[in-house]
Amino acid sequence: MLPNINIQVNANTHIKDPNSSELGQKIVATSIEMIDELGYEHFNFRKLGKQIGSSEASIYRYFESKSKLLLYLTGWYWGWMEYKLLIRLTNIESPADRLIRSIKLLTEITEDDSIFLHVSEKRLQRIVIAESSKAYLNKEVDNENQFGVFSDYKRLVGKVSDIILEINKNYRYPHMLVSTVIEGSHLQRHFAKHLPRLTDVDQNEDLITAFYIELVKKALNLK
Repeated sequence: MLPNINIQVNANTHIKDPNSSELGQKIVATSIEMIDELGYEHFNFRKLGKQIGSSEASIYRYFESKSKLLLYLTGWYWGWMEYKLLIRLTNIESPADRLIRSIKLLTEITEDDSIFLHVSEKRLQRIVIAESSKAYLNKEVDNENQFGVFSDYKRLVGKVSDIILEINKNYRYPHMLVSTVIEGSHLQRHFAKHLPRLTDVDQNEDLITAFYIELVKKALNLK
């Protein structure tokens, strides 16, 4: 791991970079805790301000709305995943091996990363699983997309799609396959926790990651 890593998030998700101050990092850290515990619908800046001992106005200096805060948090998560992908694929020459490592990263349960002390990546992953679709399944998605707020997610999908095309340059659905793996695994994680009869659960094996590895291998005829 490299020291002094800073995950850059699209500037259109925030007014002031939260990483630029102790208060900004506290806003991010506490919002992750509160959204994880309360859910996005029951979270608001008034509650956040009370929790951190600051005014709502001070939070609005960083984020114009809680929807923009969600875009920032999910963007940070995808940027962090891209960083983890870079580390995981370093010195791995085989495209097939790089793809399987990528699928594991995209589908497995994560652990907190000691490099970023103001972010609980484990909590943030739970938020991404439960809430991230709200960032783009809404009427504002086209307008937000024009400002590049989904660029972190697109870039991650693109990097894994490129590996697929290394394996089979004629494969017609690389981006569709990767986004299906990501979104599908999130849905299955949600089912496993809340609606287990809609998925398959094994206490001794992560069937979700195993399923998507098998799915990808069959789609690309990998052994």
